[in-house]
Amino acid sequence: MHTKLGQLLKMTAAFNLAEGRTETSVPFFSIVRRSQPTAIVPGVLTPSFCLILQGAKKLHLGQDTIYYGPGDYLVSLIDIPASGQVVGATPQSPYFGLRVDITADEIASVMTDSGIGVKPLDRNLGPGAYVGKSDDHLHLLFIRLLELHGKPEVEIRFLSSLIKREMIFRLLTGDHGHLFVQRVFMDQQNEGINRAIEWIKENYNRTFTIEEVARSSKMSVSGLHHKFKAVTTMAPQQYQKQLRLQEARRLMLNGSANATAAALEVGYESPAQFNREYRRLFGLPPLQDIKAFHRKPIPEVFESS
Repeated sequence: MHTKLGQLLKMTAAFNLAEGRTETSVPFFSIVRRSQPTAIVPGVLTPSFCLILQGAKKLHLGQDTIYYGPGDYLVSLIDIPASGQVVGATPQSPYFGLRVDITADEIASVMTDSGIGVKPLDRNLGPGAYVGKSDDHLHLLFIRLLELHGKPEVEIRFLSSLIKREMIFRLLTGDHGHLFVQRVFMDQQNEGINRAIEWIKENYNRTFTIEEVARSSKMSVSGLHHKFKAVTTMAPQQYQKQLRLQEARRLMLNGSANATAAALEVGYESPAQFNREYRRLFGLPPLQDIKAFHRKPIPEVFESS
């Protein structure tokens, strides 16, 4: 495989990687290795740029199922509840994925400094995550990140930031550049859908009405429903429910709460309702799910890479 992607795969496979996600000496850069397929793991996509080198994944986002494989990348622009699974991985041919964390401020900085004049294709907001096809420009940038391994800390810190900015530049000038602009556009609005998303994340563990969310973002109820679903693929109440259940599962997995305490912590008043909704999302009641995890560990956190 005499390509930049092949070179990148060879370099990544040479690392002594544990199963799962491995942080590198570059603060925002991590590697995921899986030697066998995983179950469908519900979780939350966080802002990142993730490239698959070998193997494949299925992403369940709202009503859509997205399949992506070697050379494909997933960009998540906001926190979005989703489910994913590694497919087709074996010990002889493991799954490898690379992940770079990004922020809206970094995207805006590159736009300002480069003078890029990309504009959204229209004023309608689209989903906050998408899959694209990488090229040699992006592969070479990942190679440069891997080559920083073992270098002095000051060199890693300085050069990695430049590489990351060039990555963002390449994504901005690629076919999906308008979606990056959408992320910045959302964050720069004092009133709008991003404010609604942040408000729900801050208040997910209490009961609220859709009218409260609309007032917090100074939007109409109908406008909020339409835009929120366009970006997150779900209604505000569904978004809140997923955040609650994800946090409850995290509390139980790390041993800091039992099912009843976790349910109360995230805002549930009815244990029966919590058990019912938990099973609907994770496939098992809380106690069975936690026991199954400890018997045969699966990724505790959804890995978008």
